Amino acid sequence: MEALIVDFKSVIELTDEQFYQLCSSNPDVRFERNVTGELIIMPPVGGESGNRNGRVNQQLFNWSDIDSAGIAFDSSTGFKLPNGAERSPDASWVKLERWNALTPEQQTRFLPLYPDFVIELLSPSDSLKVTQKKMEEYKSNGVHLGWLINRKLRKVEIYRIGQEVEVLDNPISLSGEDILPGFVLNLDAIW
Repeated sequence: MEALIVDFKSVIELTDEQFYQLCSSNPDVRFERNVTGELIIMPPVGGESGNRNGRVNQQLFNWSDIDSAGIAFDSSTGFKLPNGAERSPDASWVKLERWNALTPEQQTRFLPLYPDFVIELLSPSDSLKVTQKKMEEYKSNGVHLGWLINRKLRKVEIYRIGQEVEVLDNPISLSGEDILPGFVLNLDAIW
């Protein structure tokens, strides 16, 4: 089942507060909102994808706890990107000084900033083309490093600001480069 896109704009254009309330009132449904204001209803993933996504987050959170230079987030975190879209990457990380610059209220809502780093793990219900567009959107909105992990093809697409997408075939691990110094994602647990 692919994501469902619903356009309510002919009936109502949701404010940020209304969108937040919609998401809060429906905690079992995962919503995103694209730059044109269309709602994207994300289907739940199967057990295998959920496990692999958990393993990705586990590694990122473990590193983040030791490194202390930033805050890691899971797929239930919403980010209000500069272009107006609200997105929830499978895993993400924000530099501590950017997190600390938010007010306590902003920290409890959809975060009004772009992550410094994102991971999208392609699940069987995801469209590769749609997810690639999402990765480009992250990059054009300030995300410094992004990984699109395609388990089926055992490929990783690496997105960096100002650079062409790099594609790796069947890598063993991925480096956080200078964005997440010292972070290495072991892909054995993900493939």
